[in-house]
Amino acid sequence: MTPRNCAPRSIRRGGCSTRIYARCSVSEPAKPEKKGWARRSVLIGGGVAATAAVGVAVANRMAEPAPIDSGYFDGLSAALKRAGVGAPVLVIDRARLNANIAAVKAKLAGSGLGTRVVVKSLPSHDLIEAVAQGSGTNRYMVFNTPMLAEIAAKTPQADVLMGKPLTAVAAAEYYRSSRLNPQWLIDTPTRLKQYAALTAAAGVPLRANLEIDVGLHRGGFGDAARLAEVLDLAATLPNVEVTGLMGYDPHIAKVPDRSRAFARMLKAYRDAQGVLEAKRPGDPARFTYNSAGSPTYALHASETAANEVSIGSAFVKPTDFDLDTLAHHVPAAFIATPVLKALDRVQVPSLEKLTGLFALFDPGVQQAFFIHGGHWLAKPDYPAGLDYSKLYGRSSNQELLTASNKVHLAPDDFVYLRPTQSEAVLLQFGDLLVYDNGEITERWPTFQISA
Repeated sequence: MTPRNCAPRSIRRGGCSTRIYARCSVSEPAKPEKKGWARRSVLIGGGVAATAAVGVAVANRMAEPAPIDSGYFDGLSAALKRAGVGAPVLVIDRARLNANIAAVKAKLAGSGLGTRVVVKSLPSHDLIEAVAQGSGTNRYMVFNTPMLAEIAAKTPQADVLMGKPLTAVAAAEYYRSSRLNPQWLIDTPTRLKQYAALTAAAGVPLRANLEIDVGLHRGGFGDAARLAEVLDLAATLPNVEVTGLMGYDPHIAKVPDRSRAFARMLKAYRDAQGVLEAKRPGDPARFTYNSAGSPTYALHASETAANEVSIGSAFVKPTDFDLDTLAHHVPAAFIATPVLKALDRVQVPSLEKLTGLFALFDPGVQQAFFIHGGHWLAKPDYPAGLDYSKLYGRSSNQELLTASNKVHLAPDDFVYLRPTQSEAVLLQFGDLLVYDNGEITERWPTFQISA
């Protein structure tokens, strides 16, 4: 930790730079300041305070799941070895996945909200099918055209809403090989005109869902006037159907004043609904009013402007979703990888003489374990006490994990990491291995790698 009011300086020894801190007084006499900087200093100070406040709020909203006992991982390791696994794999625990599906259903029971499964977060047809069937839905949210084409080929009855606006070039390319017509997400008048032209060329109507800004400030229509203008424009374009609104609100799970942010989101959404329904009178139930995401879907169960919520990562719960809003969910996805080398000390190249000193000050670097693969978006989970080396560096070939002498591992033992997110990580290991009733029971192919 950096001491307060201390300016770091560096001493170079043998090509390595070490940061040290000089003695500092608790307080210093005020120095005259140029007038032009006075306000800037106040703003910077206020910004630091605000950042600290947000950081505290976010930390308070994180909810570490209860640790899993060692017997669970011993059983999983034995199952992997019986299945002939000796390289990094991504394991889906079927019982835990089912528990998360049940948690969603219980939370949304009586709310009238539909569930839209986020495909990018669960990039495997078998995984998506398990979640969709368990949730009783055929609604999907897709974020790129390769995955859209795969959904179109294997789930032609799907009700698809795009989760982000894509380039017109990408959308046009999709129609060259597929005919499932999704609700395309539209965020600007220009994109509306581009999509109207490309769908006309493809011989299909444009189903346009309008992205609205409900507080995330990542684009979309942010006020009633802009939304009214694009609706008027849509009315002048042939073969264009406005299918609803999408307002994404994951920020609400982490901001300091959640209730205020949620109320502002509701007002923004309801204002947009008012504009849409005034411009397109009729039964409002025909519209797709999509909102939420894994971090916030539970907040919509008691009050919402939406008629459906999008959920993806919550079904497998990577570490970025260890939030208090998802405390009723359990981790269901683990990276398992074998230890290749187990060493009784951590030696940093060119700093070998400091090995004992490092271990003295930090018992967590007493041992070194080199694993198969690495540098994933993941955090060591089991055995407890494993960590990445802050001095040795990261590697995607043989990652170094350090630990104290209390950790007992030998070559060929498995270590377990939890992904920090699911959409990128689940595509990196080939087939997903399904762990159920103490055995590896299935292998679920993943989608092709795409951004």
